[in-house]
Amino acid sequence: MFGKSKSDESFFDGFVRHGRSTLEASKLIRSLFDELGNAKDLARAVSEAEHAGDQITHDTIKRLHETWITPFDRADIHTLISRMDDVLDLTEAVSERVILFELKESRPQARELADVLVRCCEAMLRAMELLPNLKSSKELLELCVKIGKMENEADVLYRQAIADLYKAGNDPLDVMKWRDIFDALETATDRCADVANVIEGVVLEYA
Repeated sequence: MFGKSKSDESFFDGFVRHGRSTLEASKLIRSLFDELGNAKDLARAVSEAEHAGDQITHDTIKRLHETWITPFDRADIHTLISRMDDVLDLTEAVSERVILFELKESRPQARELADVLVRCCEAMLRAMELLPNLKSSKELLELCVKIGKMENEADVLYRQAIADLYKAGNDPLDVMKWRDIFDALETATDRCADVANVIEGVVLEYA
């Protein structure tokens, strides 16, 4: 069933291309926290990756409505591309906030959370590349577990980052700005875990 027809291949190709855009955006975010002086250019590049992802999402959903037979459950296809798009939207939200808040200094927890996001996106892209071939079901399930562990790692980093923010002496405005950024970074990793959950369900059902 998987990857046999041109229609099937177009869905899988869309997942991979979206995964590449998301990984690109996450790497730009990681660079952004090291290069705040270049924030506008990096944020612009993130926006371009997000627009590319939006188009892929639109095309995938349109194809879903036009295709009679899909490679796997159409509800799973819709959820999968939607959760992938959530990751990309939240990644762009981080860059937008850095620009809007006119941040001049970074925080180590932002770099750490961004690094976890990059690793999640790398695993997510690898899963998309393997998805057409369910002979790779063992590796796919291992990637899902790996993403789940990284999401837990992000949760720990997020809680510590928030605790540090609320320590005495921090400017209240900075606290609000960074809380918003940390929220977006942590939620992006949550959506990566949602993607992994969809993939796991597909593998268990069709492998």
